[in-house]
Amino acid sequence: MRRRFRISAPVAWLLAGSSFLAAAGCVPQNQYDDLLTAYRAQEQSLLSCQSDLESLRANEGALRSQLSRAAEDLRALESFRDGQGGDLERLRQDYQALLRRLEALNISPLPEALNRELARLASMYGDLVTFDPKRGMLRFNADFTFDLGEATLRSNAAQLIRQLAPILNSPEASSFEIIVLGHTDNVPIGRPETRAKHPTNVHLSAHRAISVRDALVRDGILPGRVQVAGFGEFRPLVPNGPRGAAENRRVEVFLVPASGSFDAPPSGPSAGGRAASAPAPARPRPVDDEPVK
Repeated sequence: MRRRFRISAPVAWLLAGSSFLAAAGCVPQNQYDDLLTAYRAQEQSLLSCQSDLESLRANEGALRSQLSRAAEDLRALESFRDGQGGDLERLRQDYQALLRRLEALNISPLPEALNRELARLASMYGDLVTFDPKRGMLRFNADFTFDLGEATLRSNAAQLIRQLAPILNSPEASSFEIIVLGHTDNVPIGRPETRAKHPTNVHLSAHRAISVRDALVRDGILPGRVQVAGFGEFRPLVPNGPRGAAENRRVEVFLVPASGSFDAPPSGPSAGGRAASAPAPARPRPVDDEPVK
């Protein structure tokens, strides 16, 4: 199929002029050749321009096709992103719901019957002790359990322990060890009389834990079942102020699964023929209440 080309105006004039001059018969040969050469050059230029135009149109079509595919890919990605965002939000909501359900379960390391008894006892002595079922822990408020700078139990604390011991000896509690931990604030021991018995806050906290332990043993708890420790001011619950903080002055009693047996100390005739008996726990000597330790 032959292409039809549109001849530009300059080329048409060249052709017309050459034809006219040729017809007149008075055009020199060299001028005629020049006009013919110019015509052919214009024709080649026109063909080249048409070829370039066709190439540009083809490239434009390819670019438009690529742009269309890119737009489709972008819409697909946006749709995927929106869908993923919804999935992530649903996962976050499910996670929060599971956390709320777990907190509502109020899981305790202790049997439910034991929890009830300890909670009931704590409610009877609200100022003196609190019970944390999630940790299996009774917390004695030292300001109500001991006099200032002292390790001797007050009468109300001794009465509470007399009611606590049967609960700790119940079948529900028999498989748990008892850990008694003493704590103080950061106010240093100041009075010489106090320092003579409790040189540091660590000593005071340990001696208070020992007093609670001794009271439990006197009321029937096996000695080998109880551990004691004193941390002094080094495990505060809240920041201490100039006078310390009441929350940090405390004795904590934890019930934890037993790691061994709680055999009672041997009794009966000893090797020397005399009955062996455990020595009575030593009681700290009371001193007058003072405004400082």
